[in-house]
Amino acid sequence: MSYFRMRILHTADIHLGHSLNGWSRDAEHQVWFARLADVIEAEEVDVLLIAGDIFDNLNPSGECQKLLYDSLVEFRRRRPHLTTVMTAGNHDPAHRLEAPGALMNGIDAHVLGTIRRKADTVDMRRHMIPLRARCGTVKAWAVAIPFLRPADLPGLAIADKDGEGSPIIRAAAEFHNRFAEAARAEAGDLPLIAMGHLHCAGAHESEGAERRIPIGGEHAVPVSVFPQCFSYVALGHLHGPQNLDSGRVRYSGSCFPLSASEISHRHGVTILEVDGGTIQHRHVEIERPAAFHRIPQRGALDPSLLADAVGGLDLDPDLPRDLQPFIHVTLEATGPAGVVLSEAEACLAGLPVRVGGIRVIRADMAAQAQEDAGMPRTLAEINPEELFLAAFRKTNMTDAEDRHVLAFREAMNGSD
Repeated sequence: MSYFRMRILHTADIHLGHSLNGWSRDAEHQVWFARLADVIEAEEVDVLLIAGDIFDNLNPSGECQKLLYDSLVEFRRRRPHLTTVMTAGNHDPAHRLEAPGALMNGIDAHVLGTIRRKADTVDMRRHMIPLRARCGTVKAWAVAIPFLRPADLPGLAIADKDGEGSPIIRAAAEFHNRFAEAARAEAGDLPLIAMGHLHCAGAHESEGAERRIPIGGEHAVPVSVFPQCFSYVALGHLHGPQNLDSGRVRYSGSCFPLSASEISHRHGVTILEVDGGTIQHRHVEIERPAAFHRIPQRGALDPSLLADAVGGLDLDPDLPRDLQPFIHVTLEATGPAGVVLSEAEACLAGLPVRVGGIRVIRADMAAQAQEDAGMPRTLAEINPEELFLAAFRKTNMTDAEDRHVLAFREAMNGSD
């Protein structure tokens, strides 16, 4: 790579401290960070952007925090001139993320957990970070915007949602326009790279993996809230790598699958090549620390075939327990759902796998779903137990058992 060009790595949604069906992901994160360090070195990265959800919860363990900071130091050791910019996501403890700021300055790492203010106005310059190539010349500027809360948007507290073009969307657009104007005045003609953590309309979300984060009642904002003067918008929150606005706006995706719905994702990071005013990007896959298997790939499996299906996976019994593959199983309810589930658990017990989830569904569930989608009835024609049974079926893909119905009835009677 040219001495005067700059290469940026965009990632997000690491979710340190995450667990899946009770299984810790700590060992997987250790492997992933080591592989990320290899990519940073091999790709000759000058700038690392992490667009939110570094942690999975607001009270990360000491081990998770240590892994993050040890990794940032290792990245800097591999690339001594590396600049790192991190912004908080909706999962992150924003102030805790910012706390070691003085120490982070020593490795040229910048952390924006909250919108910085001076008196009653946003201190926009605090969110702007010059990005330098290996030669030391500033080649672009980052506009680091963390997860936005209602109080961060001008006029949002008194705005009423009003459909398309609502005051809420206008407030988000005004906010980003103000940042763009301030950034352009500071950066001159150099490219502006914005960071954000939100849901853009038209993007695909992973079912069961991402919290919906409405801003003032809006679940998703249009890409038009990002002014065209932003050459690239590095987003976090949605876990599948994907482009919007012809690639100008991009989600890098999560580090590895965080739910069964993400098995098909090509997890990795985004590499940006900055050459003057031109920015091109490409996806670089990072091998998963642990394999993910879905049995069967589609539909549901007869429970009697489960042992053979797992036997065909060529499992490695020597893998450490916390790096063994996850398995997600969907079975036909050839008998009572509870019996099928317990037999499946017994079949998988002792095998070198971690059970990510077992679903038991009836063969006629599709027909039932179609029946449920028929002509709507009024609430007066539906009793609460019907609603409970329909909701249970939709959520669990199987019918409620007697014990569930009895519990519901007890709850109903107790509420009288």
